[in-house]
Amino acid sequence: MDRGNGWDDSAEAWIADMGEDGDFSRRHVLDAPMLARIRGRGFRNALDVGCGEGRFCRMLAAEGIAATGIDPTQKLIETARSRDDSGRYVQARAEALPLPDAGFDLVVSYLTLIDIDDIQAAIAEMVRVLRPGGSLLIANLNSFSTAGGWNGDPGSGYLIDNYLDERAEWVSWRGILIRNWHRPFHAYMQVLLSQGLRLVHFDEPAPQGGEAGRVARYRRAPYLHVMEWIRDQGFRRTPPAPPAR
Repeated sequence: MDRGNGWDDSAEAWIADMGEDGDFSRRHVLDAPMLARIRGRGFRNALDVGCGEGRFCRMLAAEGIAATGIDPTQKLIETARSRDDSGRYVQARAEALPLPDAGFDLVVSYLTLIDIDDIQAAIAEMVRVLRPGGSLLIANLNSFSTAGGWNGDPGSGYLIDNYLDERAEWVSWRGILIRNWHRPFHAYMQVLLSQGLRLVHFDEPAPQGGEAGRVARYRRAPYLHVMEWIRDQGFRRTPPAPPAR
C-alpha cells in the first residue's frame, strides 16, 4: 500500500503531540531565536510554508504580522483554521505555491525542508513569492542528525553513516509515522545560493529550559539550526528545470 509521505495518516497524532505549545525542539530550542529574527524588523506579512496545525502562524499574528499558512495535509489545514478564525490557511504544496510573485516580506520554513521531496522547486517557489529585500527564515534539522543517532546509551557516542547519500527514510515516534529526507548540508546550501539569496544569519541555538537530561543530550549533539537569507534586489530568478521525460 502506498503510504505517501505519512502525513495524512499521522495528522491526528501530530496535532495531539504538538498541543498548543509545541514539542521540546520548538518550545525550548527554536521559538525564541526564530522570533528574535522577526521582532522589530517591520515585517508586515509572512508566509509559513508547511504550517501544519498553524502554531507558528498564530505566533506571527501575535507579533502583529499578517500570516498566511500553507500545508498539503487537509486535516492540518482544517485544524489551523479552527484554531485561528482570522488567519489565512491554504491547502497547497511547497513546490507549487498558488500565490502571486513578490507578495511577502517574510517567508518561513520551520522544520519543513526535511518533508519536501523536491527542495529545488520548493525553495525556488519560496523565493518567487518573496519581495526583493525580503527574508527567508529557515529552521531545519542538522544534516548529521538525519544521518545518524545515538549509539544506544548516550555515553557511547553519536554515530553518523552514509552522510553524503541523499535518501528518504521513515521515522516514528508517539503514534506518528512520516517520511523524512536526509540531505547533506551542501545540498541545501547549493540550492539556496543558486536562487540569489544572501546568508545574513546562522546559528545552532542552545536549549532554553526543559528537562535536564534532554538538554544535556542536545548540547552534546545539537539537532537544529536557524538560517536567515535575504533575497537580493537585482537577482533574476531562474525557474527550476522541468523533470526529465
